[in-house]
Amino acid sequence: MIDWVPVIFVAFKVLILATCMFFAVKWHYDQGNKGADRRTVLRAGGKVAGIFMLAILGLGLATFGLASMLGMDLRLP
Repeated sequence: MIDWVPVIFVAFKVLILATCMFFAVKWHYDQGNKGADRRTVLRAGGKVAGIFMLAILGLGLATFGLASMLGMDLRLP
C-alpha cells in the first residue's frame, strides 16, 4: 500500500495541474476575444505585478521571522 501513495499523489497533482492549465488558457483566450483596450489591460497587469511583489515580500519577511523565532542561524557564510 505504501508504494502506491506517491503514484496516487503524483497522478492527482498532474490531473489538477492539467485541469487548471486548461481553464487558464481558455480564460485568457476568451479575454483576448473581448477586445479590451490596452490601457485597461496594462493597469490590470500592473496591479497583479504589485500584489505579487507584496506577497513575495510578505512571505520572505514571515519566513525570516519564523526562522529567527525558531533560533536558526541566518548569517551568510
